[in-house]
Amino acid sequence: MNDSDPALNLDFKNTEVAFSNKSDKELKKTAWLFRMMSNAGLVKIGSTLGLWGIKFKIPFTETIIRKTIFPQFCGGESLLDSQPVIDKLFEYDVMTILDYGSESKTDEDDLDKTMEETIRAIEMAASNNSVPVVSTKLTGLIDKRVLAKMHNKEELTEGEQRNYQHLVERLNEICENAHKHNIAIFVDAEESWIQDPIDELVMQMMEKYNTENVFIYNTYQLYNIHKSDHIKRDHQRCLDKGVLFGAKLVRGAYMDKERERAQEMGYPSPIHKDKTDTDACFNDGIRYCIENHATISTCCASHNAESNLLQAQLMHEKGIPNDDLHCHFCQLYGMSDNITFNLANAGYNAGKYVVYGPIKDVIPYLIRRTEENTSVTGDMGREMQLISSELSRRGL
Repeated sequence: MNDSDPALNLDFKNTEVAFSNKSDKELKKTAWLFRMMSNAGLVKIGSTLGLWGIKFKIPFTETIIRKTIFPQFCGGESLLDSQPVIDKLFEYDVMTILDYGSESKTDEDDLDKTMEETIRAIEMAASNNSVPVVSTKLTGLIDKRVLAKMHNKEELTEGEQRNYQHLVERLNEICENAHKHNIAIFVDAEESWIQDPIDELVMQMMEKYNTENVFIYNTYQLYNIHKSDHIKRDHQRCLDKGVLFGAKLVRGAYMDKERERAQEMGYPSPIHKDKTDTDACFNDGIRYCIENHATISTCCASHNAESNLLQAQLMHEKGIPNDDLHCHFCQLYGMSDNITFNLANAGYNAGKYVVYGPIKDVIPYLIRRTEENTSVTGDMGREMQLISSELSRRGL
């Protein structure tokens, strides 16, 4: 794997920089936690018990989570709780993308609360030079069953039409506040069977707010065989409308679910057949965005060292400054510090996705993080190798 380029002063194997924000005690705790997560059986049991314990309010469940995986992958239970994490990241020139960890809500009051919390995050970001972006997930703003019907072009009931209109109003209020406070919005991608109406609504927001600068970004999951074409389609639409295009590129978060559903329902899987094809598609997306960087603001939201290095190399080849406002990198808080901190140390716009919220709300997110770290992607092996190298370097 290509993970260094001396000409760019980038070396993703540099663990001294990667873990410079961790004390010896914190590094040892991280090593212990990742060793626990490397046990797939333990993760499966823990995930099941965690969900069950939160649902039925079993004593000590929240306490155990709060003492273990929660601080590794989340900033805090509230915006105020998250401020120390934000400040500590900024000490190392790492920016924060705030993400309220609420999803798959159905009650209208809950959906309104998610919007209100997102707007509070925007207002907080406006007072923090270290928080240029707030993320939002549309399944926290509408019942996903409405999105599924729209994706399938099914007729909505009057009540569902009202629910969708409420989504439009909620997202517009979020985007309007972001525009007013000079904060960007990343709209997360979802499952393929609800994505089309999300894409359309986000494009409408781009057309409204991305007139002079990029405030609104859509997210493209490049493990989906259609997404490379969708990037080019949406970029062309922005060019036709005379606005700027915002694209956050990820590999994807629902691979197993997508393939299982396709098999159950008898349609071709929308996911690339293997990791090699996904990597090629992702890197082609990075090339397209950097080639068109005058009209595209892109974020390489990847935990793959080679893809991050590729964007940095392409920027160098085109003479784009490391801190160019149209070129960004981000990784999830608690993972791939070797990428984020080394990019930030070299002067790139690098950030961490910092999820926050009550433990009962962020449990689905935490389970995804622990499960993906035991998957065949090799994330766990890489993390442990880097942590072990730094422990050895420190003589611990």
